[in-house]
Amino acid sequence: MGLFSKIKEVFKKTKTAWANKLTSLFSHGQLNDEFFDELEDILITSDVGVTTAEEIVYRLRERTNKTKLRTQDDVKEALKDILTEILTETQKPEVSYPLVYLIVGVNGVGKTTTIGKLAHFYKKQGHSVLLVAGDTFRAAAGQQLTEWANKNDVKITCNKEGADPASVVFDGIRSAKAKGNDVVIIDTAGRLQNKVNLMNELTKISKVVTNNYPEANYQKLLVIDATTGQNALTQVELFNEAVDIDGIILTKLDGTAKGGVVLPIAQEKQKPVLFIGTGEKIDDIEEFDARVFADAII
Repeated sequence: MGLFSKIKEVFKKTKTAWANKLTSLFSHGQLNDEFFDELEDILITSDVGVTTAEEIVYRLRERTNKTKLRTQDDVKEALKDILTEILTETQKPEVSYPLVYLIVGVNGVGKTTTIGKLAHFYKKQGHSVLLVAGDTFRAAAGQQLTEWANKNDVKITCNKEGADPASVVFDGIRSAKAKGNDVVIIDTAGRLQNKVNLMNELTKISKVVTNNYPEANYQKLLVIDATTGQNALTQVELFNEAVDIDGIILTKLDGTAKGGVVLPIAQEKQKPVLFIGTGEKIDDIEEFDARVFADAII
């Protein structure tokens, strides 16, 4: 299956949620106030959110007035262009090596599985990958990450359950520098974003990386379950306060019609979506492409 086909399949439910409403809307034939009001309503009910929906409609109005769009296809192409613009206005962080990813998120979003897929992604590119089992709270978390390390034939730094996560991360950073691993991926305990002590622990872990590996390209990635819809924005806001999030990984997109949430994440929270999960297999992770997304849902 080609990349576009895979992405199209992942966003199938989102497209279905939009399709009938948009088809009915475009069939009206007139780009009047009623058309734009109805489009805004469709976007809001598709998890795009009020602020971003208003911005999309504003831009489409402007484009319509300037270029005199007439056909349904013209309007659809303009809408795709606008979605692509919104998703690319927030610049993605550059990738250079050595690269360190700190993976954070709430319970149940699929962080550990995502780490396993990322390890495969970078191993396939020829990089030397080290996993760091910074989740020392959840029973068998280290064992689960070790299984992913074994599947990918990559190294792992692990410690016993209940160990200080910051100490585990320190050991991992020291090991990576000594052995020349150029990609380090750090797992962390799933946490509720309203638990202050756990969020403070993330800050502590992050300082361990910056203080002990200043030459690394250090990025903090928030894993979000796409089925949470607009609640994702709250997660972005609160985790960003703790560790200054650099990008988003969206999981479980194939199981939801709420894929529209990628738009307010970029437009309102100014955080780029970097990767999306596209299934359950080890290679089911893709770098997010804004235009492919726009083409897949409109």
